Amino acid sequence: MQIRDLPYRDPGDPDVRSGPRFLLWIGRNQLKGQLKALSWGLFHQLALAGLPLATGLAVQAVIDRSGDRLVLSGGMILLLGVGIALGDTMLHRTAVTNWITAAARVQQLLARRTAELGSALTRRVAAGEVVSVSTADVEKIGWFVEALSRFAAAAAALVLICVGLVVYLPSLGVLVALSVPVLALSVLPLLPRATKRADLQREKAGKATELASDTVAGLRVLRGIGGEDLFLDRYRRASQEVRRAAVHNARMWSLISAVQVLLPGVLLIALVGYGAGLARDGEIRVGQLVTVFNSAVLLLYPMRQFTEIAMAYSFSRPSARRAVRVLALRRDTRTPVPETGKTAAGTATAAETLPLGDLYDPVTGLLAPEGLLTAVVCGDPDEAGRLAERLGGHAPTDAAPDEKPDGKPGSAPEGNAPPPAPPSVLLGGVALDELPLERARTAVLVQDKEPVLLSGTLRELLDVPASGAVSAEDALAAAQCADVLAALAQASVDADGDPMGTHITERGRSLSGGQRQRLALARSLVADPDVLVLDEPTSAVDSHTESRVGAGVKELRRGRTTVTFSSSPLLLDLADRVVLVHGGTVVAAGDHRELLLTEPLYRSVVTRETEEETAAGVPTGPAHESAYGSGTDMAVDELNSLREAGEIEERA
Repeated sequence: MQIRDLPYRDPGDPDVRSGPRFLLWIGRNQLKGQLKALSWGLFHQLALAGLPLATGLAVQAVIDRSGDRLVLSGGMILLLGVGIALGDTMLHRTAVTNWITAAARVQQLLARRTAELGSALTRRVAAGEVVSVSTADVEKIGWFVEALSRFAAAAAALVLICVGLVVYLPSLGVLVALSVPVLALSVLPLLPRATKRADLQREKAGKATELASDTVAGLRVLRGIGGEDLFLDRYRRASQEVRRAAVHNARMWSLISAVQVLLPGVLLIALVGYGAGLARDGEIRVGQLVTVFNSAVLLLYPMRQFTEIAMAYSFSRPSARRAVRVLALRRDTRTPVPETGKTAAGTATAAETLPLGDLYDPVTGLLAPEGLLTAVVCGDPDEAGRLAERLGGHAPTDAAPDEKPDGKPGSAPEGNAPPPAPPSVLLGGVALDELPLERARTAVLVQDKEPVLLSGTLRELLDVPASGAVSAEDALAAAQCADVLAALAQASVDADGDPMGTHITERGRSLSGGQRQRLALARSLVADPDVLVLDEPTSAVDSHTESRVGAGVKELRRGRTTVTFSSSPLLLDLADRVVLVHGGTVVAAGDHRELLLTEPLYRSVVTRETEEETAAGVPTGPAHESAYGSGTDMAVDELNSLREAGEIEERA
């Protein structure tokens, strides 16, 4: 894999059982690049190892006054120099390629998991941790992959050089060969403590990053209550803890480096003393002593790779563990459980009676007939948000079903079985969880209560995957964005004042809340999904604008399924049908004005009546017997009524 070929068409299915397994999986997927780097590393190391031999031959040629051998030695040195330069260049090239391609693979995996989880991601993992994983941790993982091949080349070169020295000059080569394993393994007792200190530093740095992210995100609120000094003081203390942990960690790595300088120095002193005695006695030549000494000096270079791989692994292991925690999260695709008081077969029969294209939630009994504008009223805004996410195929749970309470992947706590999974939302009788993710996303689009506008021009904002049936102009008109376009035209840097080319700041901070909300609505309308779910789409606009927005959305979405969560009478009066959800189930459905007259609970939610003003109180009866059974019966009965009234065409 070359850098020019990025991104990967398919980054693969990672092994997320643990951090080391994840690193091993990345290494296996980088096998071709690792072998290439290993080959160039061996070439480079062996070229370096040949330099002492050529130097020793040159020295001996000078002593023996042999011009031919001196010329030959000079040619060898020149050739080895070219080989060293070539090997070093290609090793660096292949190693950096391994680093970048491994980091790109991890980033693609993280981006894919983020896209799959959507807004559920930040409920399972802190936002600061996600930022840390996608930036610093990706670099640490790439560093380990890059260092692994160079370490393998260095280890192989050490073995070959030691064997060569033993064959070339046994009297000194045996001393070097016996000393190298001791030097290489001398730091092993220090590595566990160094790794522990590195983990502690990374943990404290992650907490400091999370605290800084939370402080910046809530700075406006903190200033409003005068709490910014308190949080800034917390961050100062956290940053000082990180500094102390980093100093503590650096001391251990300094000790490791000192050991790797001290012990080789002792070896070189012993080698020179013993070799000089042998040369004085005439047992070896001076050129041979120079060759062995230079080889021992050059052995220090590959031995540095042992320290680097230890550091790379100690830093990448916690990074891989954090990456695995994110990558282990999954969409909830568990098998539905039977409904209370009903068999699984009975549930399937009820779902099969729904015509193709209807959106149906078997948990609440909510039915959104195809082609109609359905308004949903919930007394609890949080319940409305969770139901909106369910309609989009996202599980509203706070933790994945296969996670422990601390958020780490694993089995459920002992003695506690995982909670039963709620049935999936059905679209045309087919569970959304059974659809491919891309198909489910194009079929159902959910606009959150607080949608995010990314920075860029208005044209780029509206350039989203879409059917092409709705133009940007029609969507902006339906969302009543005339004043927004006028404001953007004034701020445009173009001579013609084109608002589509005006830059919108990050999260749309240059716009008012109502303007951001209407632009987000226009973006959703441009996408033109089969089913559009809107959670409080007009909560930030005035009543006059709200009425026009509702009429524009209804007209533009005519013939397509739209579900809006709202308690505004203006939007409810425009809806084809209104559904009241209370206590997790549908308790009433019908026309807005009819429900105002017949349903006291609906009237109290919509008109904001107090409990004293609500004469009838909370409705009771079969609608409250089961969150599944009665809701299903009500949905089927209402659908038959709509058919009889001719509001839904009969389909074969």
